[in-house]
Parts: sequence; structure tokens; C-alpha cells
Amino acid sequence: MGLLSSIVLLPLAPVRGVIWLGEVIEEQVDKQWRSPAAVRRDIEEIEAAAAAGDISEDERDRALREVLSRIRRPSGGIPPPGNRNESP
Repeated sequence: MGLLSSIVLLPLAPVRGVIWLGEVIEEQVDKQWRSPAAVRRDIEEIEAAAAAGDISEDERDRALREVLSRIRRPSGGIPPPGNRNESP
């Protein structure tokens, strides 16, 4: 970048900083969400809920597929509409 473009773009520096910070935060959240420990914890919670009778076998299977898809999905990927869990 030249001196003139640096001076002209200087007011946008805070905006670029916020965008960069958002990207860093997104990357860290994605790493933690896809970590083996987080996946294992979610699987154990699903299995416990199924054993307690809180969820049906179909719900259990769907939830397990969703959790396991986190491992296979590329970083930063948004799950396809059919794989999103619509129930709270």
C-alpha cells in the first residue's frame, strides 16, 4: 500500500480490526466445538438421555449423526439445512 492509500484508509482501521477479531474468535470457537473432548461429551450426554428415556431412539440416532457430522464437516462450514437440530 502506498502512503496516500494508507492515509485514506486510516479511518477504516478500527473496522478492519473488529473484522479480524471476529475471524479469530470464530476460528477458536470452531476448534473447541469440533474438539474430540467436546464431541465425546456430547455423545455421552445423548447416550445418557436415551438410557433415561428422555429421548426416543430416532432422536438419539439423529443427534448422534449431527454430532459426528461436526468431525467430517470442513472448518467454518455451515451445516446443511437438513442436518440442523430444529428442536431446542
